[in-house]
Amino acid sequence: MRIALITDTFPPLRSSGSVQLRDLSREFVKQGHEFIVLLPWHDQIEKWRLEDYGGVKVLFLKAPKTKDVSYFKRTIAEVIMPFAMRRNLKLSPLLTVRWDAILWYSPSIFHGPFVSKLKGLNNAKSYLIIRDVFPEWALDMGLLRRGIPYLFFKMVAKYQYSVADVIGVQTPGNLSYFESWVSHKQGRKLEVLKNWLDKPANLECSIRVNKTALAGRFIFVYAGNMGVAQGMDVILQLVDKLNYRTDIGFLLVGRGSEVADLKQFAKEKDLRNIEFFDEIDPDEIPDLYSQCSAGIVALDPRHKSHNIPGKFITYMQSGLPVLANLNSGNDLIQIIRDENVGQVCDTNNVEELMILCDKLIDQVNTDRMLSLRCKAFFNREFAVENTVKQIVKAVSKSNVL
Repeated sequence: MRIALITDTFPPLRSSGSVQLRDLSREFVKQGHEFIVLLPWHDQIEKWRLEDYGGVKVLFLKAPKTKDVSYFKRTIAEVIMPFAMRRNLKLSPLLTVRWDAILWYSPSIFHGPFVSKLKGLNNAKSYLIIRDVFPEWALDMGLLRRGIPYLFFKMVAKYQYSVADVIGVQTPGNLSYFESWVSHKQGRKLEVLKNWLDKPANLECSIRVNKTALAGRFIFVYAGNMGVAQGMDVILQLVDKLNYRTDIGFLLVGRGSEVADLKQFAKEKDLRNIEFFDEIDPDEIPDLYSQCSAGIVALDPRHKSHNIPGKFITYMQSGLPVLANLNSGNDLIQIIRDENVGQVCDTNNVEELMILCDKLIDQVNTDRMLSLRCKAFFNREFAVENTVKQIVKAVSKSNVL
């Protein structure tokens, strides 16, 4: 098939989403499909720029900056983004290419107008890969109230859903949210599309744990975004509670809106069992994890939706069990327990996390099959080969009315 992917997260960005979409794109090409990524990009003079990324064509389309800006500026930029992408696509040599299917990745929720235009021009099927149910999660977190901004975002999200022929959500727990969407129009399809990754790269990590103050300790690692949605405060409380322990260390790697506050807390508390590092090349992650003992998964307890963070998948792929602090009711809680791949807390209670921390250390030291079980779970549930086959089946014209 000839397939286009619209997304605002892709290398050279280093988020877990960009890594997943990189792996997905490469696998589409590997399985014989013609694949192009349409990516809004503010940091270029040209209206468009076409590059080859490991066999995947990436068309960078000039658009306003949407990352690392205020919420207000981001909203304005994202409203403009799909129209800027459409305008600059017209100037590119790919304007006349006809696509069999249009995929797009949410977040962002603002790609709807661009997808709708391409879908109409190509008579193509459309597949929405949705990872965050926005603005619902922002309402849960207290970032939005039920006012005009919430209603605006709700309208935008509803429009993007209306453009989709197929919606793929992360977990079964998110299916109920879209029940009315799937029943509203004949031929729509709703399915669970689990997160995915390709085989890990083999690039030496610039971070060497044995050269830090944490050398020789049992290392809990967190690699990824540290923003409001992650609820990292309780993790720092745990670090504080365990500051007296010389056998445990915490390694936090990444960026995000809360990093400065987390560092300030560590400084004020004189925490000697934690190290912070800026985000690294995603291909360095496997080597980083090889130096660690367990991974940390954190989600703010105010979340009401279900989420399986990409970092959880990377931990499993590398054979790292997890210490997880999750919102109550999240599908991932039962997954971790059923698969026996770590310890999970759903109370956001630091005292419980301390107990689970010790349980996990004991589990790592006594369960010789733990790491292999994590890897086997990954291979069974999150291999990118299966993801591509599932999407292709869903957008084939014989499968969608």
